[in-house]
Amino acid sequence: MKNIFSLLTLALLIVSCGSPETGSVEEVIASKDIEKIRAKKTEVLKSYDSIGAVLTRLDLAIDENDTLKKLPLVTTYTVNDTLFEHFVDIQGNVETNQNILIYPEYQGLLTRVYVTEGQKVSKGQLLAKVDDGGLSSQVAQMETQYELAKTTFERQERLWNQKIGSEIQYLQAKSNMEGLASSVNQMKAQLGRTTVRAPFSGEIDEIITEQGQVVAPGGQALMRIVNLNNMFVKASVPETYLGSIKKGTLVNVTFPAINSKVEGKVKNVGNYINPNNRTFDIEIDVPNKDNTIKPNLVAKLEINDYSKEGAMLIPANVIQENSKGEKFVFVVSEMENDEAVVTKKQIETGLKYDGEIEVISGLESGDTIVREGALTLKDGAKIKIKSAK
Repeated sequence: MKNIFSLLTLALLIVSCGSPETGSVEEVIASKDIEKIRAKKTEVLKSYDSIGAVLTRLDLAIDENDTLKKLPLVTTYTVNDTLFEHFVDIQGNVETNQNILIYPEYQGLLTRVYVTEGQKVSKGQLLAKVDDGGLSSQVAQMETQYELAKTTFERQERLWNQKIGSEIQYLQAKSNMEGLASSVNQMKAQLGRTTVRAPFSGEIDEIITEQGQVVAPGGQALMRIVNLNNMFVKASVPETYLGSIKKGTLVNVTFPAINSKVEGKVKNVGNYINPNNRTFDIEIDVPNKDNTIKPNLVAKLEINDYSKEGAMLIPANVIQENSKGEKFVFVVSEMENDEAVVTKKQIETGLKYDGEIEVISGLESGDTIVREGALTLKDGAKIKIKSAK
């Protein structure tokens, strides 16, 4: 140690005072001799090199003899193979194809409404009745005329089969009967429009037009019927995910308003990309056993667009980046008790999700990396590992 300090003292004296051959720095500069100045510069540089070597030896000596070392205190993380699932977060909207307004098909007075709000109904069930304005009486008269025409035709047909009467009489009777039959069917169809029936099984969500009001086709709706059994979430997804989201893709669906979470699958992927926002539509079936999920309810979707078995995941906040954009971490080695040495390792990363990022190359399963306290470390630095509590 005494020899090291002697060398350091000598080097410092050479730099400050100069050697007998060249003189001091001040003397050389004052001479204005370019060759002497260059020679002095070379001499000083050699002196600095000597000082650097001496300082390195001093650092090593301090490290070996200092019993009160103050090493950087860090925490560590062990890299293991695990399943990595990446999700795309999208907002969607609950919809159903069985949520419609029912309109009248006939003009007249709404004489009866047979259902109430919240009532469950079956497909084809009678919901309301519009006054037919005497149409039912006309249908009854027309049916009577038809029966008479039918009887006349049947008699005329028997006579014609016996070669009695003219062919024209037979054809006229037949034409008259068929014409009345067509008229009866048309009037019955028109009369059927005065009754309002459920197009599918569901629940009467709202009565819009009360009994006693005059209604007409294309006017105000009578009521709303909803079926909550076949619900789905519709969402618009950026086109960059077109290749990774397919039918059957797993989706976690959360409904913040009702604090509910269900698991669904993509049932349909749209074939059209909206040119305005560069998105395509998807639909996800969602179970609704207790009927708590309603149309137009906001849904938050986590769509699983990437999965990998045996992936190496590390916390995203342990990664550092140099000026070239290269990513690196510090790997712990030569561990003895709670002390170790760190090695700077460049890594290549993949997708990031929920605070973790996949490492594609640069690390191996079982590697221990510095988690906290890495910002001030250098390659080859000694550290002290903080014990877990």
